Amino acid sequence: MGSKKNKFKLSRPHPWHGLEVGPNPPEIVYAFVEITPFDLVKYELDKETGYLMVDRPQDTSSLPPALYGIIPQTYCDKGIAALMQGADKGDQDPLDIIVLSERSVSQGGVLLQAQVVGGIPTLDHGHADDKIIAVLNDDALWGEIKDISELPQGLITRLQHYFATYKTQPNDLSDVVVGNPYNAEHAKKVITTAMKDYKKAFS
Repeated sequence: MGSKKNKFKLSRPHPWHGLEVGPNPPEIVYAFVEITPFDLVKYELDKETGYLMVDRPQDTSSLPPALYGIIPQTYCDKGIAALMQGADKGDQDPLDIIVLSERSVSQGGVLLQAQVVGGIPTLDHGHADDKIIAVLNDDALWGEIKDISELPQGLITRLQHYFATYKTQPNDLSDVVVGNPYNAEHAKKVITTAMKDYKKAFS
């Protein structure tokens, strides 16, 4: 019998560098989930190994309101900084993404397809650190939403509060400044720019 060409990778691809941005970027992208709303510990992608690493325990009672991770082959550098007022540079990390899902996803380290609906600009010590907001593609509850304006205001407020406080130690002031949400059109521009920043940095 003739051998068939393998359609799968023989080794685990790096979640940041080894995966595509998505099936149809910037509208539909891949999200590699680092933490879930159930995690009392903050996990973060280790850039060298590609595995999830314990970053720190959550020192406060604040937990992520939705799935939180990164978009592969994106990078926040000069292009991203130019899009955010007050930013001196990008945070030099992959682009962060929050994904809403009707069903609970309790496990990190998974890959999913996400439909981009908007974003929240954040400045972390003066560095641009955008948070892309998306919904799980074809989700029964959220899947028809196309823009952040269609989401409940209470949910947006909760996301803004989380990002304003999630790095704060008890009794300390936050160094993160959270701005007003932006729509899907601008979010897609941010993703496209982060893809260009990635190519400049790693090609």
